[in-house]
Amino acid sequence: MTDPHLWWYVTRISAMLAWIVMTIAVLWGIVLSTRIFRGADNPAWLQDLHRFLGGTAVVLTILHAVSLMLDPWLSLTPLEALVPFVGDFKPLPVALGIVSFYVLVAVQSSSLLKDRLPRRVWRGIHLSSYVAVLAVAFHTGAAGTDRGTWWYQAVATVLITATVLAAIVRLIMAGRRSGERPAPSHPIDPRTRTRMRVVALDDIADGVRRIRLAPADGSSIEPWEAGAHITVVLPDGVERQYSLCSDPADRDHLDIAVRRVEPAGHGSAWIHSTLAPGDELEVVGPRCTFPLRPAHRYLFIAGGIGITPLKAMIAAVPPQRDWRLVYVGRSRASMPFADELERTHPGRVRVVARDEREGRLPLTEILADDAEVYACGPTGLLDELERLVPADRLHLERFVAVDRSSGRPSTPFAVRLARSQRILRVPADESMLHALQRSGVAVPTSCGTGVCGTCETRVVAGVPDHRDSVMSDADKDEIGVVYPCVSRASSAELVLDL
Repeated sequence: MTDPHLWWYVTRISAMLAWIVMTIAVLWGIVLSTRIFRGADNPAWLQDLHRFLGGTAVVLTILHAVSLMLDPWLSLTPLEALVPFVGDFKPLPVALGIVSFYVLVAVQSSSLLKDRLPRRVWRGIHLSSYVAVLAVAFHTGAAGTDRGTWWYQAVATVLITATVLAAIVRLIMAGRRSGERPAPSHPIDPRTRTRMRVVALDDIADGVRRIRLAPADGSSIEPWEAGAHITVVLPDGVERQYSLCSDPADRDHLDIAVRRVEPAGHGSAWIHSTLAPGDELEVVGPRCTFPLRPAHRYLFIAGGIGITPLKAMIAAVPPQRDWRLVYVGRSRASMPFADELERTHPGRVRVVARDEREGRLPLTEILADDAEVYACGPTGLLDELERLVPADRLHLERFVAVDRSSGRPSTPFAVRLARSQRILRVPADESMLHALQRSGVAVPTSCGTGVCGTCETRVVAGVPDHRDSVMSDADKDEIGVVYPCVSRASSAELVLDL
């Protein structure tokens, strides 16, 4: 620590490493947007690596700034190291470096707050990282002492070329996406609706039909996560939610499997009796409220048609991951994909059909490990899993909402709209969603029972009284959302991002 050149070496090394890691983080963001590693590992794990690279670049940049203040030759003051154009040493290059650091911090912060930020804000902040990387290149070349060495010129050439090419690729991709899905000049719905054509229909089990949908305009499908669902808008305006059971890596179609359970003329009955290849439907989504999180071991438990989101998850799980599927149903003939999954994944899939065995499924034996449990199926099965599995490793998708209002009195409360500062009163006998719509506030909705997640609204302040069945209350509080179709407020006032 007494070597007078120590901090000069630290400054040089930290600067180059920060530039390299920052460039890699930008390139990795491009790789993620192309989804070419879709089958390599869980999307969340890849996103975590992206955030780690950005965080490492921030730490290295801070080390660079601190070393400049400790270097006896330059001895920058904290003000000169943090405020542009304050110091006399190469003011423009130093200012570019300082501004780039703040952009880097903003990008990293937006990554951590991605679920709380509007999509346009998040994207705008991230696009600024390309400019920041190029500004760092100018800063390093103009203010650094190694610009005349061969190794610096080689590294700089590679980093600058990679950044420029990445920016070009990103712009081309953005242009293609905007060309694929032009926004309507007068949208009929605040949600994104897509015209999709039925390209295939086939019966895959007793009373279960698989429908393959493709964009009617021939475009590719935007990336979606395993566990997602779509809302299908039938010709008479009826809306139904169906989990996607296709591979998320397939970008040319979406598959749903529909069991016939409703009265003739509505929902699944209409799909089974009337829908034909070539017909077009309006589709909202995909939307994911049941995402697959990174884990070392998975246990998937499906009941009947609940296999649909889990089939997509199995397709998305990396081959090296340890996973098992327990699939229960009334009879093998009524269980879609049962034979296919057993054949494709021998040793990992256990089919339990009640017409082939006697007695109840021994859940306590199946759950005897530390696997993350993902389950979808009838209410009885999911309720039993909630009693047996710790909440921190249980992930459920419900098709039927749980009545969570019993024993919880509904009291009046106020809703403040953060954008306009309007205050609305929600009476005890009226839902929050109805009060919002009655006051002219557009909130998209579909099921109205707290299952589909369409009415998701961001909470700015206050304490929600969650009564939906979309996801765990802890997850909702973590990302700061409420589903106003059935939920209320525990606090006197709830401030919403509306």
